[in-house]
Amino acid sequence: MAGQPEKKPQSVYDFTLKDATGNDVDLSIYKGKVLLIVNVASKCGMTNSNYTELNQLYEKYKDQGLEILAFPCNQFGEEEPGTNDQILDFVCTRFKSDFPIFDKIEVNGENASPLYKFLKSGKWGILGDDIQWNFAKFLVDKNGQVVDRYYPTTSPLTIERDMKKLLEII
Repeated sequence: MAGQPEKKPQSVYDFTLKDATGNDVDLSIYKGKVLLIVNVASKCGMTNSNYTELNQLYEKYKDQGLEILAFPCNQFGEEEPGTNDQILDFVCTRFKSDFPIFDKIEVNGENASPLYKFLKSGKWGILGDDIQWNFAKFLVDKNGQVVDRYYPTTSPLTIERDMKKLLEII
C-alpha cells in the first residue's frame, strides 16, 4: 500500500534474488538449513583454496542440511569480470561445484545487494560493516539469522566446527 513503511527484513528468508541463470530464487526455500553465504571471485589469489574447501564442506554436509550460496562480486580488484555464463562455466567445469551460484552483485556501497546490507548489520568487520575482499563468509542458522562472519582469509574448513554445531552433528 502507498504510504506504508517498507517492512524491514527479519531473516535471510525475506529475500528473493536472481540466480546466475536469471531465475528468481526465494531464499525461504532454504528454511531449516544452515547457510554459508560467500562473495566469490574467479580471478582472486584465494579462489582455488576457497572453492576447493567449499566443495569439500558441501559434499560432506549437504545431506545433513548445509547449503552454500555463492554470490559473484567484481568490486575487489575486478577479479570477477566475466558474465554469469562464464562464471558458471568456470565454477562448474574447473571446480565441479554443485552449490547454488547467484547473479553477480555488489556487496558494498549504495548499490549493495539488500541481502548483503542485512548480512552486514550487526556483524562488523575491521573496516566497519564493509566487506573487505572476495570470499568473506557469513554463517546463517536454520532460522535465517546470521550467527557469525568470517574474514576473506578464513579457510572454509576452519568454519566446520561452527557449522557442525548449527547442524547439530556434535
